[in-house]
Amino acid sequence: MESCPCGASLPYSECCEPFIRGTKPAPTAEALMRSRYTAYTKSEVDYIIRTTHPDQRKQDSENNIRQWAQKSVWHQLEILDTVGGGSEDPAGTVEFMAEYSESGERIKHHELAQFKKENGTWFFWDGGPPKPKQFIRQTPKTGRNNPCPCGSGKKFKKCCG
Repeated sequence: MESCPCGASLPYSECCEPFIRGTKPAPTAEALMRSRYTAYTKSEVDYIIRTTHPDQRKQDSENNIRQWAQKSVWHQLEILDTVGGGSEDPAGTVEFMAEYSESGERIKHHELAQFKKENGTWFFWDGGPPKPKQFIRQTPKTGRNNPCPCGSGKKFKKCCG
C-alpha cells in the first residue's frame, strides 16, 4: 500500500486518490489543498486545472503546470493553519509549507491559499505569501550606553553592539 504524499498517514487509495480520480469530492478546503499537492507530486495536471476556480484558470497554462510538476521532486507538505473551509463554509484559507527540489536545489514554498465553494464543490481561488508575523521582543532592548550583556564590562556600543 502506497502512503499518500499529502502526509495524512493514510494510504493513497483512501486519502487523495478518490478526489483526484473524481469518484468523491473534497469535503473541505484542507482536503482539496492536500489533494492538489498530491496531484502535483503525481503530475495529475487535469485535476489541478479542474480544481482551480474557472475564473482563475487562465493564469497558468496546462503546459507550464505540467513542466513544473514533472521537473520538481516533491518532499513534504505541512499544513500550518486552516481558517474556515469546513464542509458548511463558503470559503476558507489554508496556510501551508510545501518542500520540493528543482534543479537540485531544495525549496520551501510558504503560501496562504484561498478557496471558494460553489454548488457544493471546493475550488482553489488564489494564493500568495502570508503576512509576516511581527517579532515581539521577550527581553528589554539593550541601549547603546548600557553595559554589554556578554559580561565584558564594556558599554554595549563598544563591544557587541
